[in-house]
Amino acid sequence: MNRMKGLVLEKPNTFEVRELPIPELEQGEVLVRVKGCSICGTDIRILEGKKTRGIRYPSVIGHEIAGVIVKTGGTVGDLKEGDRVGIIPVLSCHTCRYCLEGMENLCQNRKAIGYEFDGGFAEYLRVPADAVRYGHVFKLPDGMSFEEGALLEPLSCCFNGIQKAKLRVSDTCLIVGAGPIGLMHVQLARAVGVSKIIVSEPNTMRLELSKRFGADFCVDPTKENLIEVVNQTTGGLGVDTIIMAIGVPGIVNDLLKVVRKGGTLNLFAGFPDAGTCTVEANVIHYNEVTVNGTSSSTRLDYLKSASLVAQGSVRLQELVTHRFPLEQFKEAYALAKEGRGIKILIEP
Repeated sequence: MNRMKGLVLEKPNTFEVRELPIPELEQGEVLVRVKGCSICGTDIRILEGKKTRGIRYPSVIGHEIAGVIVKTGGTVGDLKEGDRVGIIPVLSCHTCRYCLEGMENLCQNRKAIGYEFDGGFAEYLRVPADAVRYGHVFKLPDGMSFEEGALLEPLSCCFNGIQKAKLRVSDTCLIVGAGPIGLMHVQLARAVGVSKIIVSEPNTMRLELSKRFGADFCVDPTKENLIEVVNQTTGGLGVDTIIMAIGVPGIVNDLLKVVRKGGTLNLFAGFPDAGTCTVEANVIHYNEVTVNGTSSSTRLDYLKSASLVAQGSVRLQELVTHRFPLEQFKEAYALAKEGRGIKILIEP
Protein backbone atom coordinates (compact mmCIF):
# COMPACT_ATOMS: atom_id res chain seq x y z
CA MET A 1 0.00 0.00 0.00
CA ASN A 2 1.48 3.31 -1.06
CA ARG A 3 -1.51 5.63 -0.85
CA MET A 4 -2.97 7.66 2.00
CA LYS A 5 -5.70 10.19 2.62
CA GLY A 6 -4.82 13.83 3.22
CA LEU A 7 -6.56 17.19 3.38
CA VAL A 8 -5.33 19.19 0.40
CA LEU A 9 -5.55 22.99 0.53
CA GLU A 10 -5.70 24.17 -3.08
CA LYS A 11 -6.27 27.85 -2.34
CA PRO A 12 -8.08 29.91 0.30
CA ASN A 13 -11.50 28.40 1.08
CA THR A 14 -10.86 25.50 -1.30
CA PHE A 15 -9.84 22.22 0.32
CA GLU A 16 -10.85 18.57 0.28
CA VAL A 17 -9.72 15.13 1.41
CA ARG A 18 -7.92 13.27 -1.37
CA GLU A 19 -5.79 10.22 -1.97
CA LEU A 20 -2.09 11.07 -1.96
CA PRO A 21 1.10 9.04 -2.21
CA ILE A 22 2.61 8.08 1.13
CA PRO A 23 5.80 10.16 1.40
CA GLU A 24 9.09 8.48 0.55
CA LEU A 25 11.81 8.89 3.16
CA GLU A 26 15.31 10.22 2.68
CA GLN A 27 18.27 9.71 5.01
CA GLY A 28 17.57 10.88 8.56
CA GLU A 29 13.79 11.24 8.18
CA VAL A 30 10.95 9.41 9.93
CA LEU A 31 7.43 8.53 8.83
CA VAL A 32 4.72 9.05 11.45
CA ARG A 33 1.27 7.50 11.38
CA VAL A 34 -0.83 10.43 12.60
CA LYS A 35 -3.07 9.51 15.52
CA GLY A 36 -4.31 12.99 16.29
CA CYS A 37 -4.00 16.51 14.86
CA SER A 38 -6.07 19.25 16.49
CA ILE A 39 -7.53 22.26 14.72
CA CYS A 40 -5.92 25.55 15.70
CA GLY A 41 -7.20 29.10 15.23
CA THR A 42 -4.21 29.59 12.95
CA ASP A 43 -5.42 26.70 10.77
CA ILE A 44 -8.75 28.47 10.39
CA ARG A 45 -7.01 31.68 9.29
CA ILE A 46 -4.92 29.70 6.80
CA LEU A 47 -7.98 27.97 5.34
CA GLU A 48 -9.75 31.31 5.04
CA GLY A 49 -6.75 32.91 3.34
CA LYS A 50 -6.20 35.40 6.16
CA LYS A 51 -2.75 33.98 6.91
CA THR A 52 -0.49 33.34 3.93
CA ARG A 53 3.10 33.61 5.17
CA GLY A 54 4.91 30.34 4.50
CA ILE A 55 1.79 28.69 3.08
CA ARG A 56 2.09 26.75 -0.17
CA TYR A 57 -0.66 25.79 -2.59
CA PRO A 58 -1.45 22.96 -2.84
CA SER A 59 -0.34 21.61 0.54
CA VAL A 60 -1.40 19.71 3.66
CA ILE A 61 -1.59 21.85 6.79
CA GLY A 62 -1.95 20.99 10.50
CA HIS A 63 0.75 21.49 13.14
CA GLU A 64 -0.62 20.16 16.46
CA ILE A 65 0.39 16.55 15.91
CA ALA A 66 0.93 13.24 17.69
CA GLY A 67 1.35 9.75 16.28
CA VAL A 68 3.48 6.62 15.97
CA ILE A 69 6.71 6.18 14.03
CA VAL A 70 6.13 3.48 11.42
CA LYS A 71 9.29 3.82 9.34
CA THR A 72 12.75 5.36 9.64
CA GLY A 73 15.15 6.56 6.97
CA GLY A 74 18.54 5.30 8.06
CA THR A 75 20.15 6.81 11.15
CA VAL A 76 17.64 8.72 13.32
CA GLY A 77 19.27 8.72 16.74
CA ASP A 78 17.40 6.79 19.40
CA LEU A 79 14.07 6.94 17.55
CA LYS A 80 12.61 3.66 16.32
CA GLU A 81 9.50 2.16 14.81
CA GLY A 82 6.66 1.93 17.30
CA ASP A 83 7.66 5.02 19.28
CA ARG A 84 4.71 7.19 20.32
CA VAL A 85 5.67 10.78 19.54
CA GLY A 86 4.61 14.39 19.54
CA ILE A 87 5.94 16.83 16.95
CA ILE A 88 7.53 20.21 17.67
CA PRO A 89 6.63 21.91 14.36
CA VAL A 90 8.69 25.12 14.25
CA LEU A 91 12.20 24.56 12.89
CA SER A 92 14.88 27.19 13.48
CA CYS A 93 18.18 27.66 11.67
CA HIS A 94 20.31 27.72 14.87
CA THR A 95 22.68 30.26 13.32
CA CYS A 96 20.86 33.62 13.00
CA ARG A 97 21.17 36.37 15.63
CA TYR A 98 17.89 35.43 17.30
CA CYS A 99 18.76 31.74 17.55
CA LEU A 100 22.16 32.59 19.00
CA GLU A 101 20.48 34.75 21.65
CA GLY A 102 18.18 31.90 22.70
CA MET A 103 15.11 33.12 20.80
CA GLU A 104 14.77 30.26 18.34
CA ASN A 105 11.02 30.84 18.19
CA LEU A 106 11.78 34.18 16.49
CA CYS A 107 14.32 32.71 14.06
CA GLN A 108 14.82 34.81 10.93
CA ASN A 109 14.83 31.67 8.80
CA ARG A 110 12.22 29.62 10.60
CA LYS A 111 10.18 27.02 8.79
CA ALA A 112 7.42 24.85 10.11
CA ILE A 113 5.66 21.55 9.64
CA GLY A 114 2.14 22.43 8.53
CA TYR A 115 3.45 25.45 6.63
CA GLU A 116 6.57 25.00 4.50
CA PHE A 117 6.42 21.23 5.08
CA ASP A 118 3.23 19.17 4.74
CA GLY A 119 1.45 18.79 8.06
CA GLY A 120 -0.71 16.50 10.14
CA PHE A 121 -4.13 16.55 8.50
CA ALA A 122 -3.20 13.33 6.74
CA GLU A 123 -2.79 9.67 7.58
CA TYR A 124 1.00 9.87 7.41
CA LEU A 125 3.53 12.64 8.08
CA ARG A 126 7.10 12.81 6.81
CA VAL A 127 9.31 14.54 9.38
CA PRO A 128 12.32 16.30 7.76
CA ALA A 129 15.83 15.23 8.74
CA ASP A 130 16.65 18.56 10.40
CA ALA A 131 13.60 18.20 12.62
CA VAL A 132 14.71 14.71 13.62
CA ARG A 133 18.32 15.77 14.17
CA TYR A 134 17.47 18.72 16.41
CA GLY A 135 14.97 16.96 18.65
CA HIS A 136 11.63 17.98 17.17
CA VAL A 137 10.29 14.41 17.41
CA PHE A 138 9.46 14.02 21.09
CA LYS A 139 8.83 10.62 22.67
CA LEU A 140 5.58 10.83 24.63
CA PRO A 141 5.83 9.75 28.27
CA ASP A 142 4.15 6.48 29.23
CA GLY A 143 0.49 7.08 29.97
CA MET A 144 0.21 10.27 27.91
CA SER A 145 -2.54 9.99 25.33
CA PHE A 146 -2.26 11.00 21.68
CA GLU A 147 -4.84 13.70 22.38
CA GLU A 148 -2.59 15.19 25.05
CA GLY A 149 0.41 14.76 22.76
CA ALA A 150 -1.28 16.77 20.01
CA LEU A 151 -2.09 19.59 22.44
CA LEU A 152 1.46 19.89 23.74
CA GLU A 153 2.24 22.30 20.90
CA PRO A 154 -0.34 24.97 21.81
CA LEU A 155 0.40 24.41 25.50
CA SER A 156 4.08 25.13 24.87
CA CYS A 157 3.11 28.43 23.25
CA CYS A 158 1.06 29.28 26.35
CA PHE A 159 4.00 28.30 28.55
CA ASN A 160 6.11 30.79 26.59
CA GLY A 161 3.36 33.38 27.11
CA ILE A 162 3.27 32.84 30.86
CA GLN A 163 7.00 33.55 30.97
CA LYS A 164 6.71 36.64 28.76
CA ALA A 165 3.87 37.89 30.99
CA LYS A 166 6.24 37.59 33.98
CA LEU A 167 3.66 35.80 36.13
CA ARG A 168 4.81 35.28 39.71
CA VAL A 169 3.57 33.56 42.84
CA SER A 170 0.84 35.62 44.59
CA ASP A 171 0.17 37.82 41.52
CA THR A 172 -3.31 38.76 40.36
CA CYS A 173 -3.86 37.78 36.73
CA LEU A 174 -6.58 38.71 34.24
CA ILE A 175 -7.02 36.34 31.29
CA VAL A 176 -9.12 37.77 28.48
CA GLY A 177 -10.76 35.02 26.43
CA ALA A 178 -11.44 31.45 27.56
CA GLY A 179 -11.08 29.50 24.36
CA PRO A 180 -8.62 26.60 24.39
CA ILE A 181 -5.67 29.00 24.69
CA GLY A 182 -7.23 31.00 27.51
CA LEU A 183 -8.11 27.81 29.37
CA MET A 184 -4.53 26.58 29.07
CA HIS A 185 -3.39 29.91 30.49
CA VAL A 186 -5.76 29.50 33.42
CA GLN A 187 -4.22 26.15 34.27
CA LEU A 188 -0.67 27.42 33.88
CA ALA A 189 -1.38 30.48 36.03
CA ARG A 190 -2.77 28.22 38.73
CA ALA A 191 0.32 26.01 38.46
CA VAL A 192 2.53 29.10 38.93
CA GLY A 193 0.70 29.85 42.17
CA VAL A 194 -0.95 33.21 41.47
CA SER A 195 -3.30 34.44 44.18
CA LYS A 196 -6.24 35.45 41.98
CA ILE A 197 -7.27 34.56 38.43
CA ILE A 198 -9.93 36.66 36.72
CA VAL A 199 -11.33 35.43 33.40
CA SER A 200 -13.29 37.57 30.95
CA GLU A 201 -15.36 35.56 28.45
CA PRO A 202 -18.93 35.88 27.09
CA ASN A 203 -19.42 32.14 26.39
CA THR A 204 -21.17 30.44 29.34
CA MET A 205 -19.70 26.98 28.65
CA ARG A 206 -16.18 28.39 28.58
CA LEU A 207 -16.73 30.36 31.78
CA GLU A 208 -17.78 27.14 33.51
CA LEU A 209 -14.63 25.42 32.29
CA SER A 210 -12.60 28.36 33.57
CA LYS A 211 -14.01 27.75 37.05
CA ARG A 212 -13.23 24.04 36.79
CA PHE A 213 -9.62 24.82 35.89
CA GLY A 214 -9.11 27.22 38.77
CA ALA A 215 -10.39 30.72 37.90
CA ASP A 216 -11.42 32.69 41.00
CA PHE A 217 -13.61 35.27 39.26
CA CYS A 218 -15.45 34.81 35.95
CA VAL A 219 -16.82 37.83 34.11
CA ASP A 220 -19.16 38.02 31.14
CA PRO A 221 -18.10 41.39 29.65
CA THR A 222 -21.39 41.68 27.76
CA LYS A 223 -23.29 41.74 31.08
CA GLU A 224 -20.77 43.19 33.54
CA ASN A 225 -18.30 46.07 33.45
CA LEU A 226 -14.89 44.40 33.43
CA ILE A 227 -13.06 47.53 34.65
CA GLU A 228 -15.41 47.81 37.64
CA VAL A 229 -15.03 44.12 38.50
CA VAL A 230 -11.23 44.35 38.37
CA ASN A 231 -11.20 47.46 40.54
CA GLN A 232 -13.49 45.84 43.10
CA THR A 233 -11.43 42.66 43.13
CA THR A 234 -8.08 44.41 43.50
CA GLY A 235 -9.13 47.30 45.73
CA GLY A 236 -8.58 49.74 42.88
CA LEU A 237 -4.94 48.73 42.45
CA GLY A 238 -5.36 46.86 39.17
CA VAL A 239 -4.07 43.44 38.18
CA ASP A 240 -0.39 42.55 38.07
CA THR A 241 -0.66 40.81 34.71
CA ILE A 242 -3.08 40.64 31.80
CA ILE A 243 -2.88 37.91 29.19
CA MET A 244 -4.88 38.78 26.10
CA ALA A 245 -5.91 35.46 24.58
CA ILE A 246 -8.24 36.90 21.95
CA GLY A 247 -7.25 38.93 18.89
CA VAL A 248 -9.46 42.00 19.36
CA PRO A 249 -7.26 45.10 19.04
CA GLY A 250 -10.10 47.46 19.97
CA ILE A 251 -9.97 46.47 23.65
CA VAL A 252 -6.21 46.90 24.18
CA ASN A 253 -6.60 50.47 25.41
CA ASP A 254 -9.30 49.50 27.94
CA LEU A 255 -7.08 46.73 29.27
CA LEU A 256 -4.23 49.17 29.83
CA LYS A 257 -6.48 50.95 32.31
CA VAL A 258 -6.86 47.89 34.56
CA VAL A 259 -3.22 46.81 34.82
CA ARG A 260 -1.46 48.16 37.91
CA LYS A 261 1.52 50.49 37.81
CA GLY A 262 4.57 48.46 36.85
CA GLY A 263 2.37 45.61 35.61
CA THR A 264 2.43 43.72 32.32
CA LEU A 265 0.01 43.41 29.41
CA ASN A 266 0.88 40.41 27.24
CA LEU A 267 -0.63 40.37 23.75
CA PHE A 268 -0.69 36.61 23.30
CA ALA A 269 -3.24 36.16 20.52
CA GLY A 270 -2.60 37.07 16.91
CA PHE A 271 -4.61 39.99 15.53
CA PRO A 272 -6.39 40.25 12.17
CA ASP A 273 -4.67 42.20 9.39
CA ALA A 274 -2.15 44.64 10.91
CA GLY A 275 -3.86 44.59 14.31
CA THR A 276 -3.95 48.37 14.39
CA CYS A 277 -5.41 50.06 17.46
CA THR A 278 -5.22 53.38 19.29
CA VAL A 279 -3.74 53.47 22.80
CA GLU A 280 -3.25 56.24 25.35
CA ALA A 281 0.53 56.23 25.40
CA ASN A 282 0.65 58.23 28.63
CA VAL A 283 -0.92 55.33 30.52
CA ILE A 284 2.06 53.21 29.53
CA HIS A 285 4.49 56.06 30.17
CA TYR A 286 3.39 57.30 33.59
CA ASN A 287 2.36 53.89 34.95
CA GLU A 288 5.52 52.18 33.68
CA VAL A 289 3.42 49.41 32.14
CA THR A 290 5.20 46.73 30.12
CA VAL A 291 3.41 45.73 26.91
CA ASN A 292 4.83 42.69 25.14
CA GLY A 293 3.85 39.84 22.86
CA THR A 294 4.27 36.10 22.47
CA SER A 295 5.13 34.19 19.31
CA SER A 296 5.28 30.41 19.08
CA SER A 297 7.57 28.54 21.50
CA THR A 298 10.97 26.90 21.87
CA ARG A 299 11.86 23.24 22.17
CA LEU A 300 12.50 23.77 25.88
CA ASP A 301 9.01 25.26 26.30
CA TYR A 302 7.62 22.08 24.73
CA LEU A 303 9.62 19.77 27.02
CA LYS A 304 8.62 21.68 30.15
CA SER A 305 4.97 21.68 29.07
CA ALA A 306 5.08 17.91 28.63
CA SER A 307 6.40 17.58 32.18
CA LEU A 308 3.51 19.65 33.55
CA VAL A 309 1.01 17.42 31.77
CA ALA A 310 2.76 14.23 32.87
CA GLN A 311 2.66 15.29 36.52
CA GLY A 312 -1.00 16.32 36.34
CA SER A 313 -0.53 20.07 36.77
CA VAL A 314 -2.26 20.73 33.43
CA ARG A 315 -5.27 18.72 32.23
CA LEU A 316 -5.37 18.71 28.45
CA GLN A 317 -7.70 15.76 27.95
CA GLU A 318 -10.66 17.77 29.26
CA LEU A 319 -10.16 20.39 26.54
CA VAL A 320 -10.98 17.94 23.73
CA THR A 321 -14.72 18.27 23.15
CA HIS A 322 -15.04 16.75 19.66
CA ARG A 323 -13.29 14.10 17.58
CA PHE A 324 -13.71 13.59 13.83
CA PRO A 325 -12.23 11.26 11.23
CA LEU A 326 -10.32 12.98 8.45
CA GLU A 327 -13.17 12.39 6.00
CA GLN A 328 -15.39 14.69 8.12
CA PHE A 329 -12.91 17.55 8.24
CA LYS A 330 -15.35 20.07 6.78
CA GLU A 331 -17.86 19.36 9.56
CA ALA A 332 -15.08 19.71 12.14
CA TYR A 333 -13.91 22.95 10.52
CA ALA A 334 -17.42 24.44 10.60
CA LEU A 335 -17.75 23.53 14.28
CA ALA A 336 -14.38 25.13 15.07
CA LYS A 337 -15.30 28.35 13.23
CA GLU A 338 -18.58 28.60 15.10
CA GLY A 339 -16.81 28.24 18.44
CA ARG A 340 -19.18 25.53 19.66
CA GLY A 341 -16.37 23.32 20.91
CA ILE A 342 -13.08 23.82 22.71
CA LYS A 343 -10.44 21.64 21.07
CA ILE A 344 -11.48 19.64 18.03
CA LEU A 345 -9.31 16.66 17.16
CA ILE A 346 -8.92 15.08 13.74
CA GLU A 347 -8.10 11.37 13.97
CA PRO A 348 -6.96 10.31 10.48
